[in-house]
Amino acid sequence: MNAHSRLAAVLSLVASAVLVVPATAFEADATFTKGTYVLSGEGSYGAQWHLEEKRDQSDIRFWNLGVRVSLLPFGAAGPSILHGAFEIGLEPLYQRYIEPSAFWAGVLLVLRYHFVSIGRFVPYVEIAAGPGATDLNVREITSNFSFLIWGGVGASMFLTDTTAVYAGWRYEHNSNGNSSQPNRGFESSVGVFGVSYYLR
Repeated sequence: MNAHSRLAAVLSLVASAVLVVPATAFEADATFTKGTYVLSGEGSYGAQWHLEEKRDQSDIRFWNLGVRVSLLPFGAAGPSILHGAFEIGLEPLYQRYIEPSAFWAGVLLVLRYHFVSIGRFVPYVEIAAGPGATDLNVREITSNFSFLIWGGVGASMFLTDTTAVYAGWRYEHNSNGNSSQPNRGFESSVGVFGVSYYLR
């Protein structure tokens, strides 16, 4: 067995041990019960999205780290494929700009809707908004304060009844709400990965 074959065999064993979802039945309604708390940690990477196709874009790139504490206020409800549960939470978020070097730090209100009718694979949609401090100084925005807003889609995979990993995509907007000039603002395309723990 050559080195490539051994490496492939080791990677297959690791993937089998880590990524294979347990075969036991998953009771989504039991996991998404009213009053359940959700603790999530996530990281993401984003880059400025040239929606306006302006010639003088700053080509902003960044990574994020966030921790979200949420509540499922209603439990799972709804018919058929719309059967799901709302999650509402607060997420302190640190956004580090790579190009140019700067930061944004604040707290966002996050709303998610989980579609729980498929089993361990749970798609979601989300929106979030919140204020924060920043030292980003580019042609699109220059201020010590700005709002971060996003809308996104993604999916969780439940490894156990109370632990899920998730991945998704977000459309993110950053603006200072015309509190100072310039305030052209900018949009970003963001990929996110995270893990959530559901605590009763």
